[in-house]
Amino acid sequence: MPDMPSADLSALIGLLDLAGIAVFALTGALLAAQLRQTFVTMAFFALVTGVGGGSVRDLLIGAPVFWVRDPWVAPVCLGVALVAWFTPHRWWERPVLEWADAAGLGAYAVLGTAKALAFGVTPVPAVLMGVITGCVGGIIRDVLAGRPSILMRPELYVTAAALSAGVCAAGAALGMDKGIVWPVAALAGFALRGAAIWWKLGLPVYTSGERER
Repeated sequence: MPDMPSADLSALIGLLDLAGIAVFALTGALLAAQLRQTFVTMAFFALVTGVGGGSVRDLLIGAPVFWVRDPWVAPVCLGVALVAWFTPHRWWERPVLEWADAAGLGAYAVLGTAKALAFGVTPVPAVLMGVITGCVGGIIRDVLAGRPSILMRPELYVTAAALSAGVCAAGAALGMDKGIVWPVAALAGFALRGAAIWWKLGLPVYTSGERER
């Protein structure tokens, strides 16, 4: 099956990119709001959360840092911060934000993997780049806020990003149509993260060697 035309492919990349950025920026802005911070802090949290993972990915694969050259990314992050500042907090209760974050996680993990592959990164490191793209912004956000990051919790989050990234890389290795593989990969990660939210699923924690009391 032939790939999508280049114009459609670029449009899909742009859509996934801005969607992931906006959702992650919103989580950063809302965390600053919960901490009763100023708008400046809220905007900074939105920007760092939205672009953190993609920035680390670009530095690692030797690509120009995407948001420095893209005229839309910073305004989207600042616009999201403005929305969070002027809207009631009840609009963004935890279930809504968690499900939006799940959607952004899948989309951003796919985007990071696809970009790494496009820069000649081999499949396994490309999958890791997808995980970094999806997760590092949230880790930076949590560290700045002084709370345990997602890496320190057993819930399925990084695993969901890895699933999206893995499906994306596998589809590329098999030569499948990106227009099919990318949405399926994003939906796979979203579904796993959604299952974790709904059923409170998590990974087992290390217990080997503990003494019985």
